Amino acid sequence: VQLQASGGGSVQPGGSLRLSCVASGFTLGDYAVAWFRQAPGKEREGASSIYSVHGGTNGRAIYADAVKDRFTIYREDATNTVYLQMNRLKPEDTAVYYCAAAQRDPPLVWRESQYDYWGQGTLVTVSS
Repeated sequence: VQLQASGGGSVQPGGSLRLSCVASGFTLGDYAVAWFRQAPGKEREGASSIYSVHGGTNGRAIYADAVKDRFTIYREDATNTVYLQMNRLKPEDTAVYYCAAAQRDPPLVWRESQYDYWGQGTLVTVSS
């Protein structure tokens, strides 16, 4: 059972990146998936989450205020992947991004203890 996060890199302000979170050993569509991020010198925080397709929330997406209207989270079930499309990136988006999966839709979406599996981080750097 593994989650693999990738897609980070360096980009100028206003640019775009797409992060990927691929699961192996389980069906990601049955899990709620979240992207957390940790900026240098700061605590890890939630950025975006998508509920499972089988739960009562019907796959609803949630976004932190800091990324709303710029980031989009979505699933690609055929490849067992959840993506985070990040547009209009800002220097303050610089962070290590982690994906996490929860077998049950978490009542408190940003509480890290509710997530069962974590991927390794992928670094996003936004700088001119």
